[in-house]
Amino acid sequence: MCIATAISLLMILICAMATYGAYKQHAAWIIPFFCYQIFDFALNTLVAISVLVYPSTIQDYLRQLPSNLPYKEEIMSVNPTCLVVIILLFISIILAFKGYLISCVWNCYRYINGRNNSDVLVYITTNDTA
Repeated sequence: MCIATAISLLMILICAMATYGAYKQHAAWIIPFFCYQIFDFALNTLVAISVLVYPSTIQDYLRQLPSNLPYKEEIMSVNPTCLVVIILLFISIILAFKGYLISCVWNCYRYINGRNNSDVLVYITTNDTA
């Protein structure tokens, strides 16, 4: 319980840092949230790979669930190959959405970083021919 509380408080802190960084336009405050998103994406990718490599673990996991879980028997009766395809489709949709969110945070970081960058070239054009 203590570990879950600590992780939850850390996630709240990281999200607050990202929000503050975006609001005050401090690009460095967005980096921890971006790193968390990359870690979460990699972890979900590993879950998808494990479902693909070890499809029998899904049936084992379903057997370990409580018996009073709604629709447990119906899910258990589904063809295991079809169940793997459904789960992989669901995980791929989640991964695509997470990739989109990573892209949004990265674009926000680049925008703020570019806006605060003072190395802007200025071209002065005049009508003076001398």
